[in-house]
Amino acid sequence: MDYTTKLSYQSMYWYNDGLKKAKIRDLSGAMTSLKKSLQYNRDNIAARNLLGLVYYGRGDVMEALVEWILSKNFQSHDNIANYYIQKVRENEGELDAINQAVKRYNQSLEYCRQNGEDLAIIQLKKAVAAHPTFVKAHQMLALIYMHTEQYAYARQSIRTAHKLDTTNEFTLRCLHELNQIRRSRNVKIKEGEKKDKHTITYNLGNEMIIQPISNNLKDNAGLHTVLNITLGLLVGVAVMWFLILPAITASRQEKVNKQAVEFSDQIATQTAQISALRKELDEYRSTSEETEDAQATAASTQESYEAVMVIKEHYLANDMSDEAMLDELLKVKPDSLGTKGRESFDDITGILYPRLCASLYSTSQQNFEVANYETAITNLERVMQMEEGYSDGGALLLLAQSYEKSGDQDQANLKYQKLVESYPDTDAAESAKEALDAQNGGGEDAEGEEGQDEDGGEDS
Repeated sequence: MDYTTKLSYQSMYWYNDGLKKAKIRDLSGAMTSLKKSLQYNRDNIAARNLLGLVYYGRGDVMEALVEWILSKNFQSHDNIANYYIQKVRENEGELDAINQAVKRYNQSLEYCRQNGEDLAIIQLKKAVAAHPTFVKAHQMLALIYMHTEQYAYARQSIRTAHKLDTTNEFTLRCLHELNQIRRSRNVKIKEGEKKDKHTITYNLGNEMIIQPISNNLKDNAGLHTVLNITLGLLVGVAVMWFLILPAITASRQEKVNKQAVEFSDQIATQTAQISALRKELDEYRSTSEETEDAQATAASTQESYEAVMVIKEHYLANDMSDEAMLDELLKVKPDSLGTKGRESFDDITGILYPRLCASLYSTSQQNFEVANYETAITNLERVMQMEEGYSDGGALLLLAQSYEKSGDQDQANLKYQKLVESYPDTDAAESAKEALDAQNGGGEDAEGEEGQDEDGGEDS
């Protein structure tokens, strides 16, 4: 085994280890393994894309984008990093919210340096509300709560961080520290309760006397407490029943009467307003539909123009395959392009389409001869998108025959009929007409034979 192969095996080993850890939400461990994988082989696209996903799961979106952009630079075609980048860019609102969360996190750091923990807590709460998977913000919020002795809130924040990344060293250390604080506080509370429960402490001169509590005192204290609570409840119920409830009922009735008068006036006013608003709404709808159509047309024109310019750059640089350029060109809407864009589109397709039509047509003939009709149909449909009447209708005829051989007679008949109507003076149209006549003739012969059989049955 040569040196390069060993490096590749080591890279894949650490990638698989990172994948296992990522599945159980061990994001810190997954980051370490994936970084080792990239140290052995920086061109490991799968490891780099997964590292970006791990960063994204921790809320570090900018780091994730860096990894995906690097991956795209290593492999621009057939790379899932393109899908991840597109999804992040499509949701501009989420990206702005993440950016604001990072700014609030940085601002809270500055407040902490100035001993402004209260302001830092406010900023961090807003950050985690806008970006719930921001692990660093949850950790810092827990740390500030611990510093200000708000241990319940600290435990809540650090548990959220632990759910997002189960093995982060800082998170585990904070959990351990909070558990230690809880144990020490529980011990102090138990000792205090034990002393208060069994003893009475008072000073006599310069000496402190500790005396046990008698059982009679405990019993009497409990009985007095129950009696006081019961008496208080009875007095409260009586006051509510005789004084407060009648006043509340009268006040509610008066409010109901006033509201009824106000509602009747509002209904009369709103009825007139509704009729006027309906007219305005109809006018706005007509204007809005026209505006939306114009915006959709402009967006389509811009996308098609940008696609043509990008394809032209790749074509001039000769760094993109013909198949890849064809896929992008077929997505373009030529009618929506401007003069310059249409000229560039025609220049590229004038060179590329004939060459690709010839290649795909030749390949489809070979596929047809070996009964690989599905592949032949796929290739010929692409030829139809480039030039429907290629080879004087020969490509369309071969497509119809492929559909017929694959069992899709309806599609075959549609193609035959199109040949006859669109290219009537070609050999391909003659062949298509013969195929259609053969089907019609076969159907008439079958009906004739059935009629003869029926006549024979009657004679017998």
